[in-house]
Amino acid sequence: MAVQTPSADPTASIPARSGLSPRRRRELSRGAQYVLLVIAIVVAASLANWSQLQHQFFEPSVAKQLFPGLITVALLNTVGYTLTGFGAGLVLGLVIALMRLSSVAPYRWLAMAYIELFRGLPALLIFIFVGDGVPLAFPGMALPGGAYGQVALALGLVSAAYMAETIRAGIQAVPPGQLEAARTLGMSHSMAMRSIVIPQAFRIIVPPLTNELVLLFKDSSLVLFLGVTLQQRELTKFGRDLASQTANTTPIFVAGLCYLLVTIPLGYLVRRLEAKHAKAR
Repeated sequence: MAVQTPSADPTASIPARSGLSPRRRRELSRGAQYVLLVIAIVVAASLANWSQLQHQFFEPSVAKQLFPGLITVALLNTVGYTLTGFGAGLVLGLVIALMRLSSVAPYRWLAMAYIELFRGLPALLIFIFVGDGVPLAFPGMALPGGAYGQVALALGLVSAAYMAETIRAGIQAVPPGQLEAARTLGMSHSMAMRSIVIPQAFRIIVPPLTNELVLLFKDSSLVLFLGVTLQQRELTKFGRDLASQTANTTPIFVAGLCYLLVTIPLGYLVRRLEAKHAKAR
């Protein structure tokens, strides 16, 4: 009689699953990170000297001295400086971008040299050059608008280098068929660029241009290196002057809050415009 051997268990060769699933491990790792973050915040909050911080950075009696001048003078001047610099940079940047795309080689070389130079130099040096170098280079000649003219020139020179590359990228992003169709209709190259290509390019580059506006708003703080009067001070200069008078940092802290009141909504606008543009594509 044949002896039957017991059949092997089909599951015996399969190793038992041990440990946690990858999803569970990710959840536990994320939870641990949250716990560590909360612990770090609690420890930092418990060790900080809140009364000293409040006295040095947000003293109500000092903060009251900032108004209404902080809004009616400093903030309005900052917005004005930013808009004038943005306008000058936009016009000059468009010219530089068209030179960069020109078929004339010297134009391309000059545009490239300008872009590399002003993107490589710190904005502070440009402000110092405009404030001290321009009067020496052109004695007897005053920029129109006084301080506004100086700021428009300094911010415009800096921002034009960045805007030129942004505008150039926008022009190149327009399908070449748009220009070819316009030429087929009898338009000259310059007319087609003005009427067809450049308007479409600006619709494409609205988000990065808005982001450049945010950067210019912060760069306007370099106005303090120019000789401005009390009524021409922007936020940083206004805060520094009052901080020196009161021996307290509250004016600078409150001026920083004013920057945030403008830059945060503009940053949100940039994200919305980028999302809208990505959705349209």
